[in-house]
Amino acid sequence: LLSYSCMQTVGKLMKIFVTRRIPPEGMKILSAAGVCEVSLWDSDEPVPRSELLKGVQGAHGLLCLLSDKIDAEVLDAAGPNLKVISTLSVGFDHLAIDEIKKRGIRVGYTPDVLTDATAELTVALLLATARRLPEGVEEVKNGGWSSWKPLWLCGYGLSGSTVGIIGLGRIGLAIAKRLLPFGVKRLLYSGRTAKSHAAEVNGEFVPLDTLVSDSDFIVVSCSLTPETQGLCNKAFFSKMKNTAVFINTSRGAVVNQEDLYEALSSGQIAAAGLDVTTPEPLPTNHPLVTLKNCVVLPHIGSATYSTRGIMSDLAARNLLGGLQHRDMPSELTL
Repeated sequence: LLSYSCMQTVGKLMKIFVTRRIPPEGMKILSAAGVCEVSLWDSDEPVPRSELLKGVQGAHGLLCLLSDKIDAEVLDAAGPNLKVISTLSVGFDHLAIDEIKKRGIRVGYTPDVLTDATAELTVALLLATARRLPEGVEEVKNGGWSSWKPLWLCGYGLSGSTVGIIGLGRIGLAIAKRLLPFGVKRLLYSGRTAKSHAAEVNGEFVPLDTLVSDSDFIVVSCSLTPETQGLCNKAFFSKMKNTAVFINTSRGAVVNQEDLYEALSSGQIAAAGLDVTTPEPLPTNHPLVTLKNCVVLPHIGSATYSTRGIMSDLAARNLLGGLQHRDMPSELTL
């Protein structure tokens, strides 16, 4: 544990626990604020549970990551001083929201700032999966590239296709805007309600069953809720075209991975690209990793230097806002 103060008069300082090394932008803000004593789990690896429970004791503020399970046990260990939790993520399913709300603790998160990076990665994953790029790279390396063959490594193109986006929120819309210039013919979307901003991409609001059966590419971009948990299951995949490509950059638990494996290995669907899995990291011997028609990335949707720096900056400013009883730049409504 690294510990340092932002001010000489330690008596007036508020204690903050940061659960991991974060990009320097955020640490600079916390250091310059002059109101906090920062304890940092000084590692790129997740803080062990025992160290988390020790580190939060008496803390006024907690800056955590998606991999930190912040439940009643952690909140109890922190005690009554804890006023604010700032998570370096757009997702918050690692936080026990009901328990946090009960204790009157404010929560900051980092939406919007990772929209563009995640949308770019989703398009990259879709193209890599549909056009079989990882297979192509492997063939070059292992000597499988011989004479030209008319159907060798053929995949599926976006031109003239129907794309279905499940969840046309900020990221879903950003994905749609980037896919349209490829010559997409129809853009379908489903969700709880029709969205006025869908007009920007000529989006058609359709029932989920229609989207699944009509789409050549299905992109999952919804948040994880009790309704969406396990949404993409055997029944879902059985309605897809056998030439369709499935992409998930939302949350791993939206997909039943056993059913996805079955759909991919039996030829029920053409291919899948995943940036999120259950669990994370996915074990190297997981059945999905054995499939050529499944591209798995290690949850790198927001992984650009600038995006991670901006996330760190925002998480720090959220934390300070909560500590000083001011507005937080991005507060989660509980």
